[in-house]
Amino acid sequence: MSGFAHDGDVNESPRQTEPKRRGRRAGGEDTKAALLTAAREVFVERGFEGATVRSIAARAGVDAAMVNHWFGSKEGLFAKAVLQVPIDPNVLVERLLDGPREEVGERIVRNFIAIWDATGGGQFAAMVRSITSQEQVAEVLRRFFVQVLLKRLVSHLGAPDAELRATLLASQIFGMGVVRYVVRFEPLASADVDTVVRAIAPTLQRYLTGDIGTDHAGTGTGHVS
Repeated sequence: MSGFAHDGDVNESPRQTEPKRRGRRAGGEDTKAALLTAAREVFVERGFEGATVRSIAARAGVDAAMVNHWFGSKEGLFAKAVLQVPIDPNVLVERLLDGPREEVGERIVRNFIAIWDATGGGQFAAMVRSITSQEQVAEVLRRFFVQVLLKRLVSHLGAPDAELRATLLASQIFGMGVVRYVVRFEPLASADVDTVVRAIAPTLQRYLTGDIGTDHAGTGTGHVS
Protein backbone atom coordinates (compact mmCIF):
# COMPACT_ATOMS: atom_id res chain seq x y z
CA MET A 1 0.00 0.00 0.00
CA SER A 2 1.36 3.39 -0.84
CA GLY A 3 1.93 5.86 1.96
CA PHE A 4 1.34 9.58 2.03
CA ALA A 5 3.26 11.72 -0.40
CA HIS A 6 6.50 12.77 1.30
CA ASP A 7 8.10 16.10 0.55
CA GLY A 8 11.33 14.51 -0.57
CA ASP A 9 13.70 16.31 1.74
CA VAL A 10 14.25 13.41 4.11
CA ASN A 11 16.00 11.05 1.72
CA GLU A 12 18.29 13.57 0.05
CA SER A 13 22.01 12.83 0.00
CA PRO A 14 24.31 15.03 2.12
CA ARG A 15 25.31 17.02 -0.99
CA GLN A 16 21.66 17.91 -1.66
CA THR A 17 20.72 19.05 1.83
CA GLU A 18 21.44 22.50 3.22
CA PRO A 19 25.07 23.01 4.24
CA LYS A 20 25.73 22.41 7.89
CA ARG A 21 25.70 25.48 10.09
CA ARG A 22 28.23 26.11 12.80
CA GLY A 23 26.90 24.83 16.09
CA ARG A 24 24.36 22.42 14.68
CA ARG A 25 23.27 19.82 17.19
CA ALA A 26 24.44 16.24 17.11
CA GLY A 27 21.90 13.50 16.49
CA GLY A 28 20.91 12.95 20.11
CA GLU A 29 17.86 13.52 22.25
CA ASP A 30 18.42 17.29 22.15
CA THR A 31 18.03 17.09 18.37
CA LYS A 32 14.76 15.23 18.75
CA ALA A 33 13.43 17.82 21.20
CA ALA A 34 14.54 20.68 18.97
CA LEU A 35 12.77 19.14 15.99
CA LEU A 36 9.53 18.71 17.95
CA THR A 37 9.58 22.33 19.05
CA ALA A 38 10.40 23.61 15.58
CA ALA A 39 7.79 21.36 13.99
CA ARG A 40 4.99 22.70 16.18
CA GLU A 41 5.93 26.24 15.21
CA VAL A 42 6.33 25.62 11.48
CA PHE A 43 3.21 23.45 11.13
CA VAL A 44 1.12 26.13 12.83
CA GLU A 45 2.64 28.92 10.73
CA ARG A 46 2.51 27.20 7.34
CA GLY A 47 0.02 24.35 7.68
CA PHE A 48 0.81 20.71 6.98
CA GLU A 49 1.14 21.15 3.22
CA GLY A 50 3.29 24.29 3.46
CA ALA A 51 5.71 22.97 6.06
CA THR A 52 8.71 21.14 4.63
CA VAL A 53 11.23 18.89 6.29
CA ARG A 54 13.99 21.30 5.29
CA SER A 55 12.26 24.34 6.82
CA ILE A 56 11.60 22.49 10.08
CA ALA A 57 15.17 21.23 10.27
CA ALA A 58 16.50 24.72 9.55
CA ARG A 59 14.36 26.16 12.35
CA ALA A 60 15.73 23.51 14.70
CA GLY A 61 19.31 24.00 13.52
CA VAL A 62 19.80 20.36 12.54
CA ASP A 63 20.29 18.32 9.39
CA ALA A 64 17.10 17.44 7.51
CA ALA A 65 18.15 13.77 7.62
CA MET A 66 17.47 13.82 11.36
CA VAL A 67 13.71 13.92 10.66
CA ASN A 68 13.96 10.57 8.95
CA HIS A 69 16.24 9.25 11.68
CA TRP A 70 13.94 10.18 14.57
CA PHE A 71 10.44 10.21 13.06
CA GLY A 72 10.51 8.31 9.75
CA SER A 73 8.77 11.02 7.70
CA LYS A 74 7.16 14.45 7.83
CA GLU A 75 3.90 12.71 8.71
CA GLY A 76 5.58 10.90 11.59
CA LEU A 77 6.96 14.19 12.89
CA PHE A 78 3.53 15.80 12.61
CA ALA A 79 1.95 12.91 14.48
CA LYS A 80 4.35 13.29 17.39
CA ALA A 81 4.55 17.09 17.48
CA VAL A 82 0.92 18.05 16.85
CA LEU A 83 -1.28 14.95 17.07
CA GLN A 84 0.56 13.81 20.20
CA VAL A 85 0.52 10.16 19.06
CA PRO A 86 3.64 7.97 18.97
CA ILE A 87 3.00 6.37 15.57
CA ASP A 88 3.56 7.40 11.97
CA PRO A 89 0.15 7.98 10.30
CA ASN A 90 1.31 5.90 7.31
CA VAL A 91 1.76 2.94 9.64
CA LEU A 92 -1.54 3.63 11.38
CA VAL A 93 -3.57 3.70 8.15
CA GLU A 94 -1.97 0.49 6.95
CA ARG A 95 -2.77 -1.13 10.28
CA LEU A 96 -6.41 0.01 10.08
CA LEU A 97 -6.79 -1.37 6.56
CA ASP A 98 -5.07 -4.67 7.34
CA GLY A 99 -7.98 -7.07 7.66
CA PRO A 100 -11.61 -7.58 6.68
CA ARG A 101 -13.34 -4.49 5.30
CA GLU A 102 -16.30 -4.92 7.62
CA GLU A 103 -14.04 -4.74 10.70
CA VAL A 104 -12.29 -1.43 9.99
CA GLY A 105 -14.51 0.38 12.50
CA GLU A 106 -13.47 -2.05 15.21
CA ARG A 107 -9.79 -1.62 14.36
CA ILE A 108 -10.14 2.16 14.55
CA VAL A 109 -11.53 1.99 18.09
CA ARG A 110 -8.97 -0.56 19.28
CA ASN A 111 -6.00 1.30 17.83
CA PHE A 112 -6.91 4.75 19.09
CA ILE A 113 -7.83 3.44 22.54
CA ALA A 114 -4.52 1.54 22.69
CA ILE A 115 -2.53 4.64 21.68
CA TRP A 116 -4.25 6.97 24.14
CA ASP A 117 -4.65 4.48 27.01
CA ALA A 118 -0.89 3.90 26.95
CA THR A 119 -0.38 7.32 28.55
CA GLY A 120 -3.56 7.35 30.60
CA GLY A 121 -5.09 9.73 28.08
CA GLY A 122 -2.39 12.33 28.68
CA GLN A 123 -1.41 12.61 25.02
CA PHE A 124 -5.00 13.13 23.92
CA ALA A 125 -5.58 15.72 26.65
CA ALA A 126 -2.43 17.58 25.55
CA MET A 127 -3.72 17.66 21.98
CA VAL A 128 -7.08 19.03 23.13
CA ARG A 129 -5.32 21.76 25.12
CA SER A 130 -3.36 22.73 22.01
CA ILE A 131 -6.54 22.91 19.96
CA THR A 132 -8.44 25.03 22.44
CA SER A 133 -5.56 27.43 23.11
CA GLN A 134 -4.45 28.06 19.52
CA GLU A 135 -6.85 28.43 16.62
CA GLN A 136 -4.04 27.81 14.14
CA VAL A 137 -3.32 24.43 15.69
CA ALA A 138 -6.99 23.48 15.37
CA GLU A 139 -6.97 24.35 11.68
CA VAL A 140 -3.77 22.40 10.99
CA LEU A 141 -5.10 19.43 12.93
CA ARG A 142 -8.46 19.54 11.16
CA ARG A 143 -6.90 19.58 7.72
CA PHE A 144 -4.52 16.74 8.53
CA PHE A 145 -6.82 14.51 10.56
CA VAL A 146 -9.84 14.86 8.26
CA GLN A 147 -8.38 15.62 4.84
CA VAL A 148 -5.23 13.53 4.95
CA LEU A 149 -5.78 10.70 7.42
CA LEU A 150 -9.49 9.82 7.58
CA LYS A 151 -10.46 10.87 4.07
CA ARG A 152 -7.72 8.66 2.72
CA LEU A 153 -9.05 5.77 4.79
CA VAL A 154 -12.62 6.28 3.55
CA SER A 155 -11.56 6.75 -0.06
CA HIS A 156 -9.66 3.49 0.03
CA LEU A 157 -12.86 1.69 1.03
CA GLY A 158 -14.66 3.15 -1.99
CA ALA A 159 -17.77 4.64 -0.35
CA PRO A 160 -19.22 7.92 -1.69
CA ASP A 161 -19.24 11.22 0.21
CA ALA A 162 -15.71 10.64 1.50
CA GLU A 163 -15.28 14.08 3.07
CA LEU A 164 -18.57 13.89 5.00
CA ARG A 165 -17.76 10.38 6.17
CA ALA A 166 -14.30 11.46 7.29
CA THR A 167 -15.80 14.34 9.28
CA LEU A 168 -18.33 12.02 10.91
CA LEU A 169 -15.53 9.63 11.85
CA ALA A 170 -13.58 12.50 13.38
CA SER A 171 -16.59 13.57 15.44
CA GLN A 172 -16.92 10.09 16.90
CA ILE A 173 -13.21 9.50 17.51
CA PHE A 174 -12.65 12.88 19.14
CA GLY A 175 -15.90 12.63 21.07
CA MET A 176 -14.80 9.27 22.44
CA GLY A 177 -11.45 10.77 23.43
CA VAL A 178 -12.95 13.81 25.16
CA VAL A 179 -15.42 11.73 27.18
CA ARG A 180 -12.87 9.06 28.13
CA TYR A 181 -9.79 11.21 28.81
CA VAL A 182 -10.77 14.85 29.37
CA VAL A 183 -14.16 15.11 31.10
CA ARG A 184 -13.95 11.42 32.12
CA PHE A 185 -17.65 10.62 32.11
CA GLU A 186 -18.36 7.25 33.67
CA PRO A 187 -18.80 4.45 32.88
CA LEU A 188 -17.09 5.11 29.52
CA ALA A 189 -13.99 6.60 31.16
CA SER A 190 -13.10 3.30 32.83
CA ALA A 191 -14.80 0.84 30.47
CA ASP A 192 -12.65 -1.99 29.11
CA VAL A 193 -11.66 -1.89 25.46
CA ASP A 194 -14.05 -4.65 24.35
CA THR A 195 -17.01 -2.78 25.83
CA VAL A 196 -16.02 0.41 24.02
CA VAL A 197 -15.53 -1.50 20.78
CA ARG A 198 -18.95 -3.15 20.95
CA ALA A 199 -20.63 0.21 21.64
CA ILE A 200 -18.82 2.47 19.17
CA ALA A 201 -17.39 0.34 16.35
CA PRO A 202 -20.76 -0.26 14.59
CA THR A 203 -21.33 3.49 14.35
CA LEU A 204 -17.86 4.01 12.90
CA GLN A 205 -18.42 1.20 10.42
CA ARG A 206 -21.65 2.84 9.23
CA TYR A 207 -19.81 6.13 8.80
CA LEU A 208 -17.17 4.29 6.78
CA THR A 209 -19.29 2.24 4.39
CA GLY A 210 -22.99 2.35 5.35
CA ASP A 211 -25.99 4.59 4.78
CA ILE A 212 -25.38 8.08 6.18
CA GLY A 213 -28.57 9.63 4.84
CA THR A 214 -27.17 11.29 1.72
CA ASP A 215 -28.39 10.87 -1.84
CA HIS A 216 -25.75 8.21 -2.38
CA ALA A 217 -26.23 4.69 -1.10
CA GLY A 218 -23.42 3.47 1.11
CA THR A 219 -22.41 0.72 -1.26
CA GLY A 220 -18.72 1.37 -1.80
CA THR A 221 -16.99 -1.50 -3.51
CA GLY A 222 -13.42 -0.79 -2.52
CA HIS A 223 -11.53 -3.69 -1.07
CA VAL A 224 -9.08 -3.72 1.75
CA SER A 225 -5.66 -4.77 0.59
